[in-house]
Amino acid sequence: MYKEESLQISISRYLKLQYPEIYFMSDSSGLKLPMGLAVKAKKQRSKHAQLDLVILQPSGHYNGLILELKKSRNQVYKKNGEFRKGEHIEDQNKSIFHLSNIGYKCGYIFSLDEAIKTIDDYLLHKRNT
Repeated sequence: MYKEESLQISISRYLKLQYPEIYFMSDSSGLKLPMGLAVKAKKQRSKHAQLDLVILQPSGHYNGLILELKKSRNQVYKKNGEFRKGEHIEDQNKSIFHLSNIGYKCGYIFSLDEAIKTIDDYLLHKRNT
């Protein structure tokens, strides 16, 4: 099982190797920064929940691909499939819902294999249309 940071680094490495022409951004809000830098970084972000990976490439009818990385499904879902309660997950769900409604493909990712399949399916659709 990956830590979220390790998963994010592995996905970034994959994107750089397999899709060097693609622009993407990874959220850095999980980094441990000195207090002064943390305050500056927070001032430069939207007030909405930041999602972990943004691929700036239209594909099909989507404007881009935005993924929230988690190390396990248990962080997001209860055993019965419902979303877990909690401000952090609820804020991320709001961001995913809003961005999906304005033309972005969004979702949760729980493993490197799942990320690769999602990214490949998304970007290869773009190349084949």
